[in-house]
Amino acid sequence: MDLTINLKSLEFENGLGEYEREFTYLRSRSADLTVCGCGHAVFLCQMASLLREKVKGISNKSHLQGLNVGILGGGNIGKQLTMVLLGVPGFRPCNISISTKRPETLSEFSRTGVQCYYDNGKLAAWADVLFLCILPSHLPHVCAELRSHLPAHCLVYTFTSAVPLHRLTLLLGHSFVLKPQYEFVAGNSVQMWLQHNQVAKSLKDKEVVTATCPLSMTGSVSWDQWWVCALLYGLLNICTAEGLGSSQALQLLNEIFQTNLSTGTFICQSFVNSSCASTLTNSEEPFPWIHLVDAQTKQTPLSSYLSGHKALQKCISALYSKTFSGLSDRKCEMKE
Repeated sequence: MDLTINLKSLEFENGLGEYEREFTYLRSRSADLTVCGCGHAVFLCQMASLLREKVKGISNKSHLQGLNVGILGGGNIGKQLTMVLLGVPGFRPCNISISTKRPETLSEFSRTGVQCYYDNGKLAAWADVLFLCILPSHLPHVCAELRSHLPAHCLVYTFTSAVPLHRLTLLLGHSFVLKPQYEFVAGNSVQMWLQHNQVAKSLKDKEVVTATCPLSMTGSVSWDQWWVCALLYGLLNICTAEGLGSSQALQLLNEIFQTNLSTGTFICQSFVNSSCASTLTNSEEPFPWIHLVDAQTKQTPLSSYLSGHKALQKCISALYSKTFSGLSDRKCEMKE
């Protein structure tokens, strides 16, 4: 029995003055932003992992193993993201590595098989998806360390919101970069974000998962559909990096998102303009490499296609919910 429950003297707000109480809503916003950020990042990993398995199946590429996820930074975001990944069925500790200045503080992850060390260049060279979980002030130095080690196929996903996307790509010398851009909106679900002290536990709550669903977010933060478009273009680039022809790439994406004639099947024109699509249709040529900066900052064929297919949006939302339907209790109970 917890004897401290409902004791007002021990509550966070007890020591706040009248002026300070006006800003308590920022706690729920911060929690909302952390849960959304980690949830969406894990969803990207899940889709990329599914795609790699399908690529391996149709191309007989035995070298394709599980998706290697690198996490640069061992602070709160890095730890929370790792805990969620460890709880998602299909992700193995050996496919997760963390680079941080104090790897000795991550013993709870090391014991599970996650590699924890301090070598940012090594992490970048190894990872298929690299998460930047660092402070904006550390970004120039870290990017300088990564520039010569990032392989072209590595998708860099940044949680650092203070640095514009174009600036980040210049610092990295790398165009395969995804940066979620959230906006705060009015919301009345404060308690929902504060009832759990870990993201992994929050994402076991169906109400939270529904509120963080990429195309229908109902919390205190929101974004437009360009992140989903960038995710889909990122998956397309994975197919291109493996040398898959356009028809094979479309086949795999349609299988993953379970599209059909009623939901809107992906075709060449879904991703590229008509002139480019005409050269790819009935061809074994791969799609051109898509710069994710353009996918996140400009109107694209995919953004127009996605906005016109509500059934396809529902398929994506269903896959997002399914990602967290089997979160493991055992892995979620690790200490922060």
